[in-house]
This record gives sequence, C-alpha cells and structure tokens, in this order.
Amino acid sequence: MTEHRSGTGGRDAVCHPLFARFYARLSVAAETKGGVGELRRELLDGLSGRVVEVGAGNGLNFPHYPAAVSEVVAIEPERVLRRLAAEAGLRAGVPVDVVPGTAEALPVKSEAFEGAVASLVLCSVRDVERSLAELRRVLKPGGELRFFEHGRARGRAAAAVQRGLDATVWPRLFGGCHTARDPLAAIEAAGFEIVTYRRLRLPERGLSLPSSPAVLGVARRPAPGA
Repeated sequence: MTEHRSGTGGRDAVCHPLFARFYARLSVAAETKGGVGELRRELLDGLSGRVVEVGAGNGLNFPHYPAAVSEVVAIEPERVLRRLAAEAGLRAGVPVDVVPGTAEALPVKSEAFEGAVASLVLCSVRDVERSLAELRRVLKPGGELRFFEHGRARGRAAAAVQRGLDATVWPRLFGGCHTARDPLAAIEAAGFEIVTYRRLRLPERGLSLPSSPAVLGVARRPAPGA
C-alpha cells in the first residue's frame, strides 16, 4: 500500500513542455541506437522489494525492473513526461505508481524503500545536495542507490567547455540540464558508500557531446554503526 499522493494532476514544480517532447523522441531512439537500453538493464539488475525512482522521465526504465521488485514509486515533476511515464507504467512487468513531486521533496515516508534509482536526473535537479539527502532519507539502512548519470569530463579542457556551456545556453536549451556536475563526488558527500561504479560515454557509439561523460554504479546507505 502506498502512502503518497498519486495521479498526474496538481501544480507542476517543473514545466518544460517543448523540451519534454523533444526528450521523449530522442530518448526512445537512444534506447537501441545508443545502447542506453542495455545500460538501464545493468543499472536495475538485482533490485528487489520497494523502489523509488526520481525523475522517471517517460518511463524508459520500467521494462527493465526485475520481477523481484514488488513496487516502483516513480516521481516525475514534468507534466508531459509524467503522462508518458504513467502510460509506460501500465505496460510494465512490475507494479508502477507514477506520482508528481520533485527530488528535493520526495512525497514518501522515511526509510520506506529497499532501493532507489537516479537515472539521468541529477544533472537537472535544482539542488543536488538536497535531492541526495532526500534519497538517503527514504532508503532503509543498508538500502541501495542505483545511479546512471552524466557529468563532469575528466580532461581539463573538456571540463572548461562544460562549465562555459552550463553558464550560458545549455540549461536553457535542455530543460535545466547541467553538463559539469560531478555526480559521484556528490553521492559520496551525501553520506552514501560507493559500492561499485564504472565510467562510460553516452552514446557509447557515435558523436561525442558535452553530456557524453557518464558514470553507472551502486551506492549504499550505511547501516547504523557501519
């Protein structure tokens, strides 16, 4: 039984309808042509119990949740993407409840989930530190955070280009996205224990973009006394 407000109505905390429609088309194409679908399967493999997903977008993770997951509570603030996610949730192989909300103020109880998923979302949240604190709050001690995020390039010149884009046009063109954030460092700073990770490039095949550097991995909320 869920304890949150569900549905797709209400006041929207985020509104990027033009970008949302563009993203919905682009992301579906990237699932096969860019190899992102395989990365989503890797991201979610082995999850079980109740899972909260922040920034669920148009629901492309949903088909990849393993059968051991008893429920996915998917938070999405943007109305157009939330509607698409709700449609995708009806086709998922596990129960999915799509609800409005933001990563900075998750509409769920503390320590209610065995797993949490942040997938290509930390680049666009308004407050990374607060968003990760919320994910830590809603995870049970020992619960896992699965993350798949793009972020800061490792080369000095490429990172400088990212910072310049973030300060000018990139967030305006791409729904609040920032290319130069460092998700791995932010997850560690939020008190998570990094279990495993690997760096990659998006798309894995084809043109390199300022948003190409990425990281995929698993972190854990430490249990008390650990």
